[in-house]
Amino acid sequence: MKQLDRPASFDAASFARLKDEVAAYVAGPAEEWSRRIEAERRVPPELWEELRERGYLALAAPVEYGGRGIPFSRYLELIELFSMSHASIRMIVHVVNGTWRSMDRFATPEQRAKYILPSIRGEIKVAFTLTEPTAGTGADLRCSVGREGDTYYLTGEKHLITFGTICDYWLLFARVAGTRGADGTVALLVDRRVPGATVTAMDESMGVRGTDHAHLRFERAPVPVANRIGDEGQGLEVALGGFLTPSRISVAMSCVGLARRAHELAIAYATERETFGKKLIERQAIRFMIAENATDIEAARQLVLHAAHEWEVESAGAALLSSMSKLQAVEMLTRVTDKALQIHGGIGFWQPNAIERVYRDARAQRFEEGTNEIQKTVIARELLSLRGSES
Repeated sequence: MKQLDRPASFDAASFARLKDEVAAYVAGPAEEWSRRIEAERRVPPELWEELRERGYLALAAPVEYGGRGIPFSRYLELIELFSMSHASIRMIVHVVNGTWRSMDRFATPEQRAKYILPSIRGEIKVAFTLTEPTAGTGADLRCSVGREGDTYYLTGEKHLITFGTICDYWLLFARVAGTRGADGTVALLVDRRVPGATVTAMDESMGVRGTDHAHLRFERAPVPVANRIGDEGQGLEVALGGFLTPSRISVAMSCVGLARRAHELAIAYATERETFGKKLIERQAIRFMIAENATDIEAARQLVLHAAHEWEVESAGAALLSSMSKLQAVEMLTRVTDKALQIHGGIGFWQPNAIERVYRDARAQRFEEGTNEIQKTVIARELLSLRGSES
């Protein structure tokens, strides 16, 4: 199914009710989960179940797949709301609503029935498994497979794999041994219980606490050829076009949501806090910070929505705008959270102040789905490619 495929009609009234429901969930139950996650340093399995029961793991999937069929650009409005909550809650919603799309464009009917539909229903967990400790996240993949009959034997390492210790399958990207560049890459669904795989939980991160991340090592781990998504040589196409391009747009919107939370916390604090007989909100320096943050947030939001629309219509510039929106939104988030913490003064640096958690979580966005430097590389490459096609 292409990204252009949408429901014949979109029920705006139902979507408005859903937005209100999600906003209420973020302000209420999600805050309770947030406190529990921070205290226990883990995401309780019950949270996954609650999100599944509420239908939040199937927001973007087609109706015929059991999803809600919400168009991507409207789905991002919900991601903005979820991102105002704990980063681990946003991470679950974001990943589950995205991995099915990566697989679906290349999946056989049997693969769709066995992996994609159960993932959308929340019956299995699929972890996107691209990043390696000794390579980048593109055509320089070093994780490799050798084929013997109907079986691939997988060797190599992966790390920073979100949900990598609790998933049922890794959607893993490797290359056929002896090949170079994108042409030798493959996408495989690897059973987490496969022989020859060593799974190590990584230490706690500075932000996005509670979400597990795994370091994976494979020593000739057998993977059926039937578990390959697409053909040999299409691995990066599965990863980049199906997941990373829309995912970067989604992450950009999560930056908008998190910045919005920081902005609202700063305004609330400035309205209450009094120094030298005046509320902070009455001081021009604070008002200027608030004005700058509001402008920064709205500018980023509009670029993200533009990128989403271009991806929906399969524009040639979608990848360019995806990286642009992610780069701009991350830089915006850095500025906004820094000013928001400054408005709180020293007290904002201490737990359990909400701005302290937001500030930590914001730093993680500079790595998710590619660093700023990677985005700049993609932007430059796409600009030059588009210019070459016009000449």
